Amino acid sequence: MLYRALASILALSTIHAAAQQPALHPLSAFPLRTDGPMLRQGVQTKVPFTVAGQRGVIVGQQQGVFEGWVLPVKLLSHMTIEANIEGYPVPLDLNSMAREIEVRPDRTTITYSHIAMTLRQIMFAPNEMPEGTGAAVLFQVDSVRPVDLTFRFTGELRKMWPALSSGQPSPEWVSEGKSGLYVLHSDFDDFAGAVALPGATSGIMAPYQEQPQTHPLEFRLHIDPKTDRDKFYPLLMAVGSTKATASSTALRAKLAEVDDQIPSLYAAHADRYRKEEQTITEIVTPDAGLNEDFSWAETSIDQLQARAPDGEVGLVAGYFASGDSARPGFGWFFGRDSLYTLYAIDSYGDHALAKTELEFLMRRQRADGKVMHEYSQTAGELDWRSLPYEYAAADATPLFLTAMLDYVRSTGDVAFLQTHRDAVMNAWTFETTHDADGDGIYDNAQGTGWVESWPPGMPKQEVYLALLDEQASRAMSDLATLLGSGDISTAAKTRAAKLHDTIEHEYYSAPSNTYAFSQNNGTLDTTATIYPSIAWWNGGKGIDHPQASLRRWASHDFATDWGARDIAASDPLYDPMSYHQGSVWPLFTGWASIAQYRSGNALAGYQSAMQNADLTHAQDIGAVTELLSGDLFEPFGRSTSHQLWSSAMVITPVLRGMFGIGVDALKHEITVEPHLPADWTSAEVKRIHVGDSMVDLSFQRERSTLVVSLHQPAGAKLRLARASGDGVTLRLPLPAVEVAISHGLPTPGSRTEQMKVLSEVYESHSLRLELEAMGGTQSLLNLRLNDPKIAMKIEGAKLDADKLHVDFAPGSGYVTQMVTIRW
Repeated sequence: MLYRALASILALSTIHAAAQQPALHPLSAFPLRTDGPMLRQGVQTKVPFTVAGQRGVIVGQQQGVFEGWVLPVKLLSHMTIEANIEGYPVPLDLNSMAREIEVRPDRTTITYSHIAMTLRQIMFAPNEMPEGTGAAVLFQVDSVRPVDLTFRFTGELRKMWPALSSGQPSPEWVSEGKSGLYVLHSDFDDFAGAVALPGATSGIMAPYQEQPQTHPLEFRLHIDPKTDRDKFYPLLMAVGSTKATASSTALRAKLAEVDDQIPSLYAAHADRYRKEEQTITEIVTPDAGLNEDFSWAETSIDQLQARAPDGEVGLVAGYFASGDSARPGFGWFFGRDSLYTLYAIDSYGDHALAKTELEFLMRRQRADGKVMHEYSQTAGELDWRSLPYEYAAADATPLFLTAMLDYVRSTGDVAFLQTHRDAVMNAWTFETTHDADGDGIYDNAQGTGWVESWPPGMPKQEVYLALLDEQASRAMSDLATLLGSGDISTAAKTRAAKLHDTIEHEYYSAPSNTYAFSQNNGTLDTTATIYPSIAWWNGGKGIDHPQASLRRWASHDFATDWGARDIAASDPLYDPMSYHQGSVWPLFTGWASIAQYRSGNALAGYQSAMQNADLTHAQDIGAVTELLSGDLFEPFGRSTSHQLWSSAMVITPVLRGMFGIGVDALKHEITVEPHLPADWTSAEVKRIHVGDSMVDLSFQRERSTLVVSLHQPAGAKLRLARASGDGVTLRLPLPAVEVAISHGLPTPGSRTEQMKVLSEVYESHSLRLELEAMGGTQSLLNLRLNDPKIAMKIEGAKLDADKLHVDFAPGSGYVTQMVTIRW
């Protein structure tokens, strides 16, 4: 009796407090941004979408079922919508009537339609949302008759794994006039959540006296088309994580705060994207699709910032619906994922984000210098370092050194480097004091290099990590010079050269002309992998005997029509459905593209670069997925669909490979080694950031010359490397003949059948192409004559107008064909 009395007093006080506050209310429809990037397509059942911001995430499927996160808490899941239309005696499952999804940087909209009504579900997650909230959903209804909508969902109130769960929440409906809100109570008075849909009433609520049973929570909303067509009905979500913020009164006040601010929150959110689009790098090429994909990759990266428990902002690896678990994809902060992504961020000029991310990682650097690998969004609630995740992998430490140098060259911010001298020196000490087998190479004794599982047994040392060690040593030589440590600079340079020779001695096999995957106490694992392609990531000459590897990576043995496998299909270890033994990662595709471009194989580099760009539309539109099957064009069921470094691998191969742009703010210089497609007459890269300066580069073909022009309206003067005179114009000779190839993904479920360019060799008066395609097929290549006066002789193909028709001999599977053009 005492408990019931106290409960009644508490409920009355809550109702009284709520009555003193402004009522939760629907909103008059306000303007939404109509300019800027936009993707629109028909809904695909069970294909994911993501709406992400620093404080909240909405992840779900394009038919509209979703889960809502107020990071790091999953507040609700399994949201569905049913409609009952006056005079239409059949309930409508609106999720089965989802017709179109429209994705913009500032919002995602799913449209449901029926002959009697249209409902739009508008979702956005502003970084500006108040603390304790994360994202908002606006429902707008246009109906020909009155309609009753039922929104059903599961109350979750579950912290992101591995934080301890507080159990199934206890829902309470708090009435407010004709409407109200749900408060989700945990077993603790410092953790609760609230969900409201102003104007809606509650649905099924099993009374306390009833036997235990589970029903979805319901919002029931009546829509009158005469009065409600121009209204937004907001779904509001909040979480309290202290006694002060977890009370029903505080949660209700937080929802009211958001309710009142939604128009201004959205306006600031949309304006932030508009300003970013006018500030960061943009490409303008004849390929409108590529221009669009490039822009979306920048947006995708920006959306993967999240606030850590201590309020810091860092980059998470990606998002995907958590289902019945409590981890939304790889929604943790990852060291190596963000470090690979920093090359893209440096390239498109968000130097503030790059700096923030480096600081985030350095604050979590281990005392002995090792750089973190994984950090949960709930790590602050646990003894995180007692768990095996934070330093599980070994590659973040060398990547930290190379990424630090890339940041300093991009920004000229030597002061930042000097401020964090200890972090750099500690990383270098760690890098150079962990060599288990005595060959001088930083190895897997301090964690996994790349693979986290390997059927023959985990490797002791991988070529991937060895090559990163070499590149980190070269980077440290330059960093030490900037820090005034000449002795360390010399030692690091010497170490890089020695490592290069050791890798060639230990990993290269002259008889097979290949590089091993790993070596274990002198025994080589010769599995054919993509991992040696990382040798070109930070520039330099790569490996000493590259041609056989480059040719094989470009072939159907590695190259699918949607990206690069990490293991050759012909290798006995190959498994197209495995995580590490044959799947396709856009990450690997980006490595391969950079390697091919920097080795002079522009057509193979282009094929890989465009496969990543085309994946922007393949699943979670506007983002690039984590991994796909090695045999069939289909993402893994658990592939994180909005993946950080996958989107980064759209940007880096285009800017640093295709356009060949390198910046050095310390030298006030831009280098350009372009490999533009032959069917592009002109192109522009706008707003390249070099330190505090910003410039545009234009590329224009003038017969057998490519003219690169630098345009700089303001800022410290920059010059093009190798340019004569004032340093703003570079004239690069072009071969007399060039060829171009098309791009495009296959239909879902397809096997690899597209033509591959295995090699291209230019000599003074010839071009020799080695191609492969399915036996008995014909491929078309676009031919460009930069010198129309030449006389050509073509072997292995037929010329019709400006098209090369290449016929491949009958045969089972892929067959090769040599095409030689002489002039």
